[in-house]
Amino acid sequence: MSKINNKIKKSVIFDELSESDIFKKTKHTMKKLTTLFALFCIIASCKNDTPVKLENLAAPRANKEIKEFNEFGNKRLDEYYWLSNPKDSNVLNNLKAENAYTESSLKHTQGLQKKFYGEMVARVEQKSQSVPFKKGGYWYYSRYDEGKEYPYQCRKKGDWNASEEIILNIPDMAKGHKIYRLSEFETSPDNTLLAYLVDTSGDRRNTLYIKDLRTGQLLNDKVFDVANGGLIWSNDGKNLFYTLNDNTVRSYKVMRHTLGTNLGMDKVVYTENDVTFGVGMEKSRSKKYIFIGSGSTTMSEFRYLDADNPDAPLKMIQPRQKDLLYEVNHFEGDAFYIKNNKNAKNYKLSTTPLSKTELGNWVDVVPHSDSSFMQNFEVLNKYIIIQDKVKGLNKIRVIDRRDKQMHDVDFGEEVYVANMSLSDYDNADLDSIRFSYSSLTTPFSVFRYDISTKSKTILKQDKVSHYNINDYETKRLWVKSRDGVDIPVSIVFNKKNFKKDGTNPLLLYAYGSYGANSEPYFNQQIVSLLDRGFGYAIAHIRGGQELGRQWYDDGKLLKKKNTFNDFVDCGEYLVKEKYTASDKLFANGGSAGGMLMGAVINQKPELWRGVIAEVPWMDIITDMYNDQLPLTTLEYDEWGDPRKKEYYDYMLSWSPYDNIKKANYPSIFATGGLNDTQVPYFSPAKWVQRMRDNNTGKNSILFKCNMDAGHGGQSGRFDRFKLTAQKYAFMMDCLERGTEGFKN
Repeated sequence: MSKINNKIKKSVIFDELSESDIFKKTKHTMKKLTTLFALFCIIASCKNDTPVKLENLAAPRANKEIKEFNEFGNKRLDEYYWLSNPKDSNVLNNLKAENAYTESSLKHTQGLQKKFYGEMVARVEQKSQSVPFKKGGYWYYSRYDEGKEYPYQCRKKGDWNASEEIILNIPDMAKGHKIYRLSEFETSPDNTLLAYLVDTSGDRRNTLYIKDLRTGQLLNDKVFDVANGGLIWSNDGKNLFYTLNDNTVRSYKVMRHTLGTNLGMDKVVYTENDVTFGVGMEKSRSKKYIFIGSGSTTMSEFRYLDADNPDAPLKMIQPRQKDLLYEVNHFEGDAFYIKNNKNAKNYKLSTTPLSKTELGNWVDVVPHSDSSFMQNFEVLNKYIIIQDKVKGLNKIRVIDRRDKQMHDVDFGEEVYVANMSLSDYDNADLDSIRFSYSSLTTPFSVFRYDISTKSKTILKQDKVSHYNINDYETKRLWVKSRDGVDIPVSIVFNKKNFKKDGTNPLLLYAYGSYGANSEPYFNQQIVSLLDRGFGYAIAHIRGGQELGRQWYDDGKLLKKKNTFNDFVDCGEYLVKEKYTASDKLFANGGSAGGMLMGAVINQKPELWRGVIAEVPWMDIITDMYNDQLPLTTLEYDEWGDPRKKEYYDYMLSWSPYDNIKKANYPSIFATGGLNDTQVPYFSPAKWVQRMRDNNTGKNSILFKCNMDAGHGGQSGRFDRFKLTAQKYAFMMDCLERGTEGFKN
């Protein structure tokens, strides 16, 4: 049931604003840019190959209109608050000017950008296919054709040698759309209907479609503003359950649609009225029950109904209780299996009778461990499979239900990522599992693991052209933080050109929030940097759950500064140990990791040569006061509630936007998305303006806003490489220009 909790929690705050004070019709008069004529000339100059003389460029300067906030006797001023109104044409003009400035500033790197892009595209396996899984008597898989941005979703009936059926032709469906995301899909129990969600703006407000797979036609049953909360069919295939967004893009209401009836007659199954909770759904592995889960950062609650009787009333598993988190599933017989943290910080697995589901009836099956964090579980007829996190690495253990004997799957590499799955989701008699495997040097692979023989068989490994795994090396480092805690760091480099003498540049990445782990996956795009002498490192800082639930608790609320301190300490360690030097060290993070970038350069601006802050959330206090912003109410248990003075004072002490100071800041490349409903475009827009006001040096501060996309940026598999190529060219240009950069 981790799927429900993943849907409930978000990866970082808000996006598009609702009607509120922020949209009051106040006409802002944008200050005339002293470089307006120059910008028009710059745009025109893009038609030829003449390099722009960067020293003559001046960055866009937005008008200052003071907005005053008074909180707990403290006065805060925001001179760029007006940029929060996307309905103001002057705001859009500012974003366009920022884009023009960024493109023009990096125009001289276009050749390098094209080279980066070409390398990334060349490494991609043009015609590829996922390893199929079986469900409902069909083998499901996706595949790409050469040159296509989007995949086909396909299936074959019964036997793998059967003819292919394309159930979703996404390359055709995406035509005419700048963004096209298939959020999720689910076939009906009789395999004749397909319900699916599509987002064409990046704002997470999906449209629900139902397709008749026998005729290929869409039904008239179309629903707008559907949330990423699950699509569940009743067992008779006549009813479809879905979830709706509220005005803040919070999944809050479960609906039931009966096929053939007017959409206005759809029944409300459950409404989550607590704005600090989100809602999601999942069907049990046994297909007997539909679970509806409500969750926050610290509490969860599940209800269920009989999938054979969609009109049945909901039954409670266990009411929400302070600090109780649990997930539930049903596999067989008269018991639910429940992963929970009752007196078990790193979670344990319990069972409870279907007739007695309250907490007092839970009996432990797999006990809690102080040294391993339980992530996921599966129950088969003969085995219980547990996926744990131990010392920052995934472990898979197999428990024989008959004799309780247990063994671990051996992976044999120092730094890696492994995730278990099943091949046939309807077959509880399986004597094998699958696991995906990857590392900073090993491309994504899928293995079958035969439990009785403990043997592994590779089913597929991504083909990466122009890549020789033997040229690269990965290590796990442990960095002692300022408070004595050991922080794991994963690092990779090309053995042919990397010297541990401080002469190589290095890119350090981290996230560090929401308990989300920064896994050391293979990333073929990074190879372009490694081959140019870069090292690439991931700091597994507090705020994630790499070292268990306590690792998360020690990086949030009134301990949030541990996250920032850890990252700075890791950067200083890499310099001290001569993996790089401060004039060659780059930092990168996105979303909450982008917020991390803002905090660490306020703390230690001289440590970094350059920073890439992707869709960064920066104005913590103002945004957390505004409960009309998407997802703000879900964040009180992550950052704190600023309406309480203890949290207000602490959050104000580290908020990136509020702690900008006069300093010689490193070069900055920030990104945003106009349709972002997790981090609004105005967060980086305001931040770069204030950074320019306070930057005492000459390093560049660039901002690129995608005017058509949301939090995830471009949706095509090749399109997204263009921004990556530009970011890499930005770093190479920083190194070429030394510490001077160009004027802002």
